[in-house]
Amino acid sequence: MTNQMRALNEANLSQLPAELSPPQYDRSRLNPRIVHVGVGGFHRSHEAYYTDELLRSDASCDWGICGVGLRSADEKIAAVLKEQDYLYTLIIRHPNGTVESRVIGSIMDFLLGYDDPESVIEQMASPETQIVSLTITEGGYNLDATTGDFNWNHPDAQHDLENPTKPKMVFGFLTEALKRRRDRKLPAFTIQSCDNIQHNGDLTRKTVLGFARKQDPELATWIESNVCFPNAMVDRITPVTTDEDIDYLAEEHQLQDQWPVTCEPFCQWVVEDEFSAGRPSWESVGAQFVPDVVPYEKMKLRLLNAGHSVLGILGSIHGHRTIDGCVSDPLFASYLRQFMDVEVTPVLDQVDGIDLEAYKDTLLERFGNPNIKDALSRICLESSSKLPVFLIPTIQDNLARGGSIQFATLVIAAWCFYSDKRTDEDGNPLEITDALKTQLHDAAEATRKDPLSFLEVTEVFGDLIENQTFTKQYVSMVETLYETTDVASMMQRLLRN
Repeated sequence: MTNQMRALNEANLSQLPAELSPPQYDRSRLNPRIVHVGVGGFHRSHEAYYTDELLRSDASCDWGICGVGLRSADEKIAAVLKEQDYLYTLIIRHPNGTVESRVIGSIMDFLLGYDDPESVIEQMASPETQIVSLTITEGGYNLDATTGDFNWNHPDAQHDLENPTKPKMVFGFLTEALKRRRDRKLPAFTIQSCDNIQHNGDLTRKTVLGFARKQDPELATWIESNVCFPNAMVDRITPVTTDEDIDYLAEEHQLQDQWPVTCEPFCQWVVEDEFSAGRPSWESVGAQFVPDVVPYEKMKLRLLNAGHSVLGILGSIHGHRTIDGCVSDPLFASYLRQFMDVEVTPVLDQVDGIDLEAYKDTLLERFGNPNIKDALSRICLESSSKLPVFLIPTIQDNLARGGSIQFATLVIAAWCFYSDKRTDEDGNPLEITDALKTQLHDAAEATRKDPLSFLEVTEVFGDLIENQTFTKQYVSMVETLYETTDVASMMQRLLRN
């Protein structure tokens, strides 16, 4: 192998070694039929990966992806991808140490909406665009946790209503683009959420229609009749890219990739087959199209995503730093399994074709992959958006059925402690990234005077504070945790009960 370092770009593709599996299809013939908002690591390990697989297997396929960033923070990924001709490397790390690296070519352009909103609106409104897909995270849907409705008090929402051609939020972009398509007598595009939210398509539909009704009731009626919003369940553990990932490609393959993506080998995408104007045949490369995705997504959100939060919050306080580090600790592995078995499994629906016990076994194996160093700081970021979706519904379901809530309640109590102290048990600072960071800290800090103060953050907990069965357990746990500062002993006690 040559020792010459090569930059990742279109001109160098033919010189890359076969073990990097560079795309052999002609990227110049791709059309931007998919506009994707939120080109983070997950999109690049998932939808862009599936599309690349399809392009490799079907010579007639011309479905390309135009990425979109709506925040100033997206400038970096936009610049990197442009410099690399929108190519990047996907590093797939197996539990046994095997590493597969492949160059992905399905992204063909990238637009910055905050800098040039007109370019994004016009790309969405273009006849070429058939799907607009989203990974905007749970918080991007701008929901009020108490009502479940769109938060119209957000200043960006008010701005978008008053400035429809210069929007800031994704829903402003979608609405204006659909208005132009309607006015130009063009068919509607599909809006496809790829976020970890139950009923993600239904939620996106509700939000878009609500926004459109405020802006243009006639447009809302057209959207309701013409736009499809398929629900989907997405799954692939994708940690944040590190300098070690960049160095690995340079040392192993003499490849200079400024922003590769690392992921696990497991990959799943279950989608309802409801599209407005055609779709790629992703099922030929492993995606599943089903009539109803709800049981699949509920299973995944309540087990995998909630399981991440269980390990993330408890593990951070104890001093663990990664998910695999937690699972290698028998106490944390046992606690997670008991949470899944005792509190989650009884409230799940029947899922056709899924062996639930085997699925849970696989989750523990995936979490324990020693080559996927998924940082707990990543798992815990924006917990105020995640827990109302992943964990709190399981508590509510068990309260309604008289089931166990103790394992999940300890996580809420620990989150209060975490938000207040912002350190682990040994006093090491914790990296906390959350839109409600200050509000959560202030509410948690008041716990010494009022043990229920943390639950008064209704944007997160809704009316959970009014349930005496829950508050009795919560108060006992939070007081014990503040007194002992020993989350492990509390976990052990619950496992013995």
